[in-house]
Amino acid sequence: MGYLLTARAIYRKLGTPSQCLPLSIKLGRPDLIKEDWDSCSTRLEKAQLAFIMARQQVHMPELIDDDDDELLACMNNANLSKHYLSLARELELLDPKSPEDIYKSHLENTKIDTTLDSARHNLASTFVNAFVNAGYGTDKLMTGASDGNEWIYKNKDLGMLSASASLGAIMLWDVEVGLNQIDKYLYTNDDSIKSGAILAIGMLTSSVHDDTDSAKALLADYITEENNPAIVKLAAICGLGMAYAGTNREDILDLLMPVAGDTETTIDLSSMAALSAGLVCIGSGNGDVSTVILQAMMERADMDLKHKYARFMALGLSLLYLGTQDTYDTILETLKAVTHPIGKQASILMQVCAYAGSGNVLEVQKLLHICAEHLGEKEDQLPQAFAVLGVGLISMGEGIGSEMSLRTFDHLMQYGETYVRRAVPLAMALVCASNPVVGVLDTLNKYSHDNDKSVASSAVFAMGVVGAGTNNARLAQLLRQLATYYHKDADLLFIVRIAQGLLHMGKGTMTVNPYHHDRSLLSHTALAGLLVPLVAMTNAEKLIMTDSHFLLYYFVRAMYPRLLIAFDEDLECLGASVRVGQAVDAVGQVGRPKHITGFQTHETPVLLAHSERAELATEKYISLTS
Repeated sequence: MGYLLTARAIYRKLGTPSQCLPLSIKLGRPDLIKEDWDSCSTRLEKAQLAFIMARQQVHMPELIDDDDDELLACMNNANLSKHYLSLARELELLDPKSPEDIYKSHLENTKIDTTLDSARHNLASTFVNAFVNAGYGTDKLMTGASDGNEWIYKNKDLGMLSASASLGAIMLWDVEVGLNQIDKYLYTNDDSIKSGAILAIGMLTSSVHDDTDSAKALLADYITEENNPAIVKLAAICGLGMAYAGTNREDILDLLMPVAGDTETTIDLSSMAALSAGLVCIGSGNGDVSTVILQAMMERADMDLKHKYARFMALGLSLLYLGTQDTYDTILETLKAVTHPIGKQASILMQVCAYAGSGNVLEVQKLLHICAEHLGEKEDQLPQAFAVLGVGLISMGEGIGSEMSLRTFDHLMQYGETYVRRAVPLAMALVCASNPVVGVLDTLNKYSHDNDKSVASSAVFAMGVVGAGTNNARLAQLLRQLATYYHKDADLLFIVRIAQGLLHMGKGTMTVNPYHHDRSLLSHTALAGLLVPLVAMTNAEKLIMTDSHFLLYYFVRAMYPRLLIAFDEDLECLGASVRVGQAVDAVGQVGRPKHITGFQTHETPVLLAHSERAELATEKYISLTS
């Protein structure tokens, strides 16, 4: 605690809280954030702080005076959609793209036979369409000239759920318009389409908060009504988790906890309710929630805990302790009482989440010991897979640690057990999310031709995450080659298509990397949005490749425009000229070292790649942030 106080004292002297990044937001402690807020002398500083909090998804509307709607809009992220679309207008990206524009089948050497498994092909196109047109409000399949119903009925069973849910991604952040578009699907008789629309509402309102609390108002009844089919309840539970991640709201927990703790409900509903509760209270260490989840784990029959969804119950419990480091000892002790292997899975997930992004070398060493064990056929190997993900999760925070972890993954790939090898590409994706490093792409491309189909599918999926939202031309070419290579394997072709959709996410204007603000802040909710699909990929055959493909929509929590935008004193958009270049580490250097190298000068709004930084080019304006 000592160094924390001195650091706070230092930045008090250095300048305004908004100019030096407040430690309180980094630590996620409401009491300290309130202190910082009160120490802001001007309203503009508060606005800047509200913007940082909105990006970090720390929602504390109680700080703002009742009549100050502008500040509330900043903290609610209410104008996110407007700013994003103005960026798209600047870059001339408003025309909707169809999945075929992404696949570019004419460049592939073989003609892929789409009639072979056409429902599967349509399902892949649904996801590609949702990711590529995310946030733009228009597309060619669901909102275009043709009616969305036509496309929905080209899918079958749960494919219809994903198809109607894709509206939530296309209308992302634009609550008013989006709800009107989704509304008509809430009254159909088909449960799959209806539950897709329910999930879409949750996705639509993720990262933005509105005064009317529309997600809760619309979704609460679907959970509480007894007669609703399981799939409708499941969609409502997932939707609430997405919409209210990181808000710590008691009223949302009151809806979720009865489902999570009830041993009479099916395990899939219970597990997803635990995951949603973990998302709502992420990083808070909420004792009541953890008690309910632990109780459910202990009381469930072993058959239930073997279910493919049970891992999300463990993940929900772990998310409660994300980034809290060593506050989970009592829970670990309690988990030892769970005789089923899920107890060990949960305790490992908990350790890795607690130290996420900390770069703690000792924890990494412990995890590597777990990865090195050679288990028998009968033993549960999932904890090893989670330990591998953990190595990536802990070392993703700083450059040297992540480079060392990539070298370690090489060794694990050569000498590890099957489950370890399957998880390695996913861990690499965590370390380099939305940061297409050439070496990593080459390594993953090599793994994508592996004999073990699970390793290959993990590698292809990881390629999508590594390139997410970057439009990287080299990666696009590699994925087209893979589509040719796997044109006879429906499962792997499906994953290749998903990866192509991720690569062109938001037509190249988005990022899924949880680090922001010049890589100094780690957004917990964004990290959770990445973790859910990656944990699902540890059993891709039973989850993503069959009927639980809607879990991919959790990426919505991690998606964010990678734009830099400037505002004037009245919080109106402003075209300021800025230099954008590769970030240079100038910590501790004497004099006035250059912070960026190889820059180009642009007018705001501008796009920033993973390792880029921007500074004002002229003396015309003074910025409130560094």
